[in-house]
Amino acid sequence: MAHPLGNPPSKIIAVHLNYPSRARERGRIPAQPSYFLKPPSSLSGTKEAIVRPDGCELLGFEGEIALVIGSRAQRAAPEDGWSYVRWVTAANDAGVYDLRYADRGSNLRSKGADGFTPIGPRLLDARQLDPAALRLRTWVNGEPVQDDTTDTLLFPFGQLVADLSRLVTLEPGDVILTGTPAGASVVAPGDVVEVEVTGGGLSTGRLRNPVAAGPALEPYGAMPRTDAAERDAAYGTAHPLLDPTLEEGLRSVAVATLSAQLRSRGLPHMSVDGVRPLHPGARPMVGVAHTLRYLPLREDLFQRYGTGMNAQKRAVEELRPGHVLVMDARRDPSAGTLGDILALRAQRRGAAGVVTDGAVRDSVAVAGLGLPVYAAGSHPSVLGRRHVPWDTGVPIACGGALVQPGDLIVGDADGVVVVPPDLAEELIADCREQERQERFITEQVAAGESVDGLYPLGPPWRDAYENWCKGESQ
Repeated sequence: MAHPLGNPPSKIIAVHLNYPSRARERGRIPAQPSYFLKPPSSLSGTKEAIVRPDGCELLGFEGEIALVIGSRAQRAAPEDGWSYVRWVTAANDAGVYDLRYADRGSNLRSKGADGFTPIGPRLLDARQLDPAALRLRTWVNGEPVQDDTTDTLLFPFGQLVADLSRLVTLEPGDVILTGTPAGASVVAPGDVVEVEVTGGGLSTGRLRNPVAAGPALEPYGAMPRTDAAERDAAYGTAHPLLDPTLEEGLRSVAVATLSAQLRSRGLPHMSVDGVRPLHPGARPMVGVAHTLRYLPLREDLFQRYGTGMNAQKRAVEELRPGHVLVMDARRDPSAGTLGDILALRAQRRGAAGVVTDGAVRDSVAVAGLGLPVYAAGSHPSVLGRRHVPWDTGVPIACGGALVQPGDLIVGDADGVVVVPPDLAEELIADCREQERQERFITEQVAAGESVDGLYPLGPPWRDAYENWCKGESQ
């Protein structure tokens, strides 16, 4: 198959996890890079079909940046690693999850089929590129699905070359696939995947590959099979963000009750102060925190951190179904931190809601989406008036509350509280009991009783309450 390298490389080496967004999506952050090999026969070029064998349902795409080695590398130092790279191009690390079980760890049959490593269409001169300033984008049927930059890689390109060359001699023409960001998922026959790498004013052009149906595999070896775990991995959801029973339990109790129960446990600072629902009639919000941190505007740094695929946009593209995007805007409501387009994208990514202690612009349009959004106010300006989007997936302060990625976020008309995951089950049980007591107390007050000894429920009313509970349960 035609590809821009001409002669086939001696080896293709692929990195498992390298982008923080993908690592968070997978639920693990590796301490060191790990790799697998793809055969040179898997190479193809632009416009060539990626063929999904009949009987396979989980053909995954992964937009990647491919490095082409230019000179022989043995025991290269990390600071010199980039100098061994001659070309940079776009790649799609395709594979069928239906066969992962057959070669667990090696990925030979799942990732090594003919045509499963398209690259191109153009090779960019690595000497004209900053390896920490490249942008990778992927589209499926014209819809953007991946967009990330190389400034936050877990393992910079020079380190990859150095690490590999400690034990494996890298020969001219060898290809290193450097990992994929969040958003990789599944495609089917009839879909079209496009990948582009840009940097330094240069572009690889779009690597464009249609997906086609192929014949079934001959029954000489392992045959396709899948299960719920492989399906989740293929679609980019390695594990559910929130157990449905836990979600329903948190949705069944009021934020005010949760706040009271947290306070009784010595946690009085779990409310996100100063935020209100943009649409008071919006459904209650329950989800898992994904965080975004803004820092004060610094004009000399805004071009670097505030433009292009900045942390704000990355945070939205990293969202998974069930995430609540929680933003630390330093409790400054005098600039927008989210507008209608990014709110729509968050909704399309499956977000359960948005919380910002800053302002929202396009507030009427955002409220009209039906997505639960809690903000400190509305403001017409863009974020560059006060804020620089800095990083994602880190502990933040939002409305005076410390929020860690993975905390549970619950909101209703009264506001928003942060729930530590390890306390959620017992909180739900105690909240339900508190709310049942309050229903009893409300009935007594409505009948004319004094609150003395009744609210909170005291010993004189305990027997009456127990009898009332028996009647309620019948």
